[in-house]
Amino acid sequence: MSKGIDVTLDAFCPQDYQQLIDWINSPELNYLWGGPAYDFPLTTQQIEYHLSNSQVSAYLYRDESKVIGYIELFETSADTARVCRVFVSPKFRGRGAAKSMLEQLETISITRGYQTLDLCVFSHNDSAIRCYQQLGFGEIKRELGTRSFEGENWELLYMRKSLDATQSQSSNN
Repeated sequence: MSKGIDVTLDAFCPQDYQQLIDWINSPELNYLWGGPAYDFPLTTQQIEYHLSNSQVSAYLYRDESKVIGYIELFETSADTARVCRVFVSPKFRGRGAAKSMLEQLETISITRGYQTLDLCVFSHNDSAIRCYQQLGFGEIKRELGTRSFEGENWELLYMRKSLDATQSQSSNN
């Protein structure tokens, strides 16, 4: 993101739900973003139900005046969390927003004591895969046949990154 702008991850709150609902505006985008966790159209009730799970921490990525993106962290064990439901507003795509958002989420993860981050991404989501690879995520497996959209099988790519608390601290200084 551009220099001089204070862009932060803030806790996702009920007053933010409509922004997410507005962004997720098609059945295909809903599935690409949320997998089978949400039905289209996205509703406040679905969001409330999903976020009632204590393992989920949801964030909006914003500067003082603009909402840029959304991201979740899902605790899978005491030392591992999964990055989920990454979304960047179309207005901010191609400007490094996803990378910056993920770097901030990584810092939060290290602070919480996680040693590993993992994620799943559909294999046809090339821009997301490139971003994850640039941040040090590596492929650990592929899975076909468990997710489909409108009769088409979508391959899942599983990725993982080991976290190094000392590296994160030095990059923040």
